[in-house]
Amino acid sequence: MKRNRHVKIVATLGPASNTYEMIRKLHEAGADVFRLNMSHGSHEEIRVRHAMIRQVEEDLGSPISILADLQGPKLRVGVFKNGEEMLEVGASFRLDLKDDEGDVTRVKLPHKEIFDALEPGAHLLVNDGKIKLRVKECGADFADCEVIVGGMISNRKGVNVPDVILPLAALSDKDRKDLEFVCELGVDWLALSFVQRPADVEEARALCKGRAAILSKIEKPNAVKVFDEILAVSDGIMVARGDLGVELPVQNVPPIQKQLVRKCRAAAKPVIVATQMLESMIDSPMPTRAEVSDVATAIYEGSDAIMLSAESAAGSFPIEAVRTMDNVAQEVEADPTYTEIIESSRKAQRNSVADGIVAAAREIAEAAHIAAICCYSQSGVTALLVARERPRVPILALTNEIRTARRLCLTWGTNCVLSGPVDRFKDAVIAAVRAAKAEDMAKEDDMIVITAGVPFNTPGSTNILRVAPCAERLIYQSESE
Repeated sequence: MKRNRHVKIVATLGPASNTYEMIRKLHEAGADVFRLNMSHGSHEEIRVRHAMIRQVEEDLGSPISILADLQGPKLRVGVFKNGEEMLEVGASFRLDLKDDEGDVTRVKLPHKEIFDALEPGAHLLVNDGKIKLRVKECGADFADCEVIVGGMISNRKGVNVPDVILPLAALSDKDRKDLEFVCELGVDWLALSFVQRPADVEEARALCKGRAAILSKIEKPNAVKVFDEILAVSDGIMVARGDLGVELPVQNVPPIQKQLVRKCRAAAKPVIVATQMLESMIDSPMPTRAEVSDVATAIYEGSDAIMLSAESAAGSFPIEAVRTMDNVAQEVEADPTYTEIIESSRKAQRNSVADGIVAAAREIAEAAHIAAICCYSQSGVTALLVARERPRVPILALTNEIRTARRLCLTWGTNCVLSGPVDRFKDAVIAAVRAAKAEDMAKEDDMIVITAGVPFNTPGSTNILRVAPCAERLIYQSESE
């Protein structure tokens, strides 16, 4: 489905978007990718949602990408005898492994790994950072803390430990079961939570066995420190600003977002900016001005995708939230300043023939008033390289692999069309011309740029470029001369 924008929209499914009719409306309103949150819903519920997405895809003849987001390890305190307690600033509070119900002086923290990693002076954040504790003394089964920021603490509130690298794998037992389930189901992307090191990504990749692309969520301070290494072993990145904003000072998050987006762009790997983008639209049909500016900022940075979480999963106005993102994207991308920012921040490296081909395709398209860049891509790599160039003209990716078409739905400016296998370049040119006209990207008197790899159906072999007229008679005429 052709969009009048380049940035893609990811919509999370949940109780508010749990029917075929709603999923179809969300896609028609602008959702390019649907996120299945494995923190919520049984396997059977996930299976039903997956089937409904695929039915919408079939009925509309439009490739749709499905992203399964693994929960990751959840660190939580235990329960309190009174359900909750008020922690006062300056008070002492102990975390330990005892099974007794908690009170105003202590509570169980059922994660021995945290105690193994803690040192005096480390901080613990409870309930999304609303409560802040500083470790005074600790051992193998306890941590005596001082309350730095007080507040109400209650049963099973989440705990963040920003100052240390925790000896925890990114995949819990639940995550491993969920991973196998969604890979067998046939999702296109797998979002990996709690990534701290490249080895976390490599472990998930080994379990995936090529059945899904790996998207690393950057939500831990150490992931930011070793981001280049994580990016190198990932297929894509999600800037998960929720936990990142808890574990780091909030003023650090905007520059980190900009840095990560630019690095992903340079590496030709899709990047999603996520968390609280239109949070007020959970309950309101209108966003705040600040939220609109936040969405616009991610688009101006050249992010591949922007994401809705609870807004589309549990909110009262899921369709309106998608439409708002779509409207903001169209307005931003029509701004001449957007083009200036995108082009001034283009820092792609040129290390291969394919790099040179796609760079030339963009330059020709922009210099000669070309209608679209069409690329044949078996694996999706060529389309990713074209998208890295952030051309001013539409990108049309043709592939005979449905999995490739679905994965590319997450990539900036890329429109995916399934095509039959081709053996000769002239057949590829004809197919590209017909697809460009069918998708309303070009007219009979337009020209398009076509990139491909010869021999065909060989991943990573992009080595040819041609400027072709959309009038087929002129193509055949040039072939005969």
